[in-house]
Amino acid sequence: MVDSAGEMVAHYDAAGRVVGRVRRADMREHGLWHAATLVLVLSGDGSRAYVHRRSPDKDVFPGLYDCWAGGVVAAGESPAEGAERELAEELGVHDVALRPLFTFTFDRPPVRCHYFAYQTQWDGPVVHQPEEIVDGRWMPLDELRAFAEDPESPFVPDGRHAIREWFSRSG
Repeated sequence: MVDSAGEMVAHYDAAGRVVGRVRRADMREHGLWHAATLVLVLSGDGSRAYVHRRSPDKDVFPGLYDCWAGGVVAAGESPAEGAERELAEELGVHDVALRPLFTFTFDRPPVRCHYFAYQTQWDGPVVHQPEEIVDGRWMPLDELRAFAEDPESPFVPDGRHAIREWFSRSG
C-alpha cells in the first residue's frame, strides 16, 4: 500500500477557507478541517452509476461501498484539480468534463471536511487503483437509491449523505 501519511494536504478552517497546509497524518490525527472532492461517474446514458468497495487498508471507512470517486484536496490544488486527479488515480477515467454539483460540510469526527461534488459520464474502461479500491460495478440508479437509503447497507457515511442529496436535487 502507498503510504500517504506524509502527503501535504490543504488545511481549511470551519468556514471553508484555506488557511495553510498540513501533513495528511496530522490532519487525521487531530481531526483538522480539510477539503475533499467527490465525483459521481454515470454511464453515458445516465442510467447507472459506478459503485466500488474501498480497500480494507483505507484510513477512513475501510471496506465500505461508495459511489463517488475522490479524495482529499492536496496543498496548492483547487478542488476541480483534485477531482480530476482523484478520478484518474482511482478509476482510470481521464479527459472528461466534470460538472460541479454542490458543496457540503461533513463534521463527524474523524472526518471534518468541506466536500466539492462533481458529476461526469463515462462508458470507457474502469481501472481500479488497487491501494484504494478492491471491487466495483455499474449499478442501476434505482438500486443505488435503495442501497443508499438502507441504513444497514455498508455505505460510507459521507458518500451516503452526498448521493441522497444528489437524488433529492435530481428528482
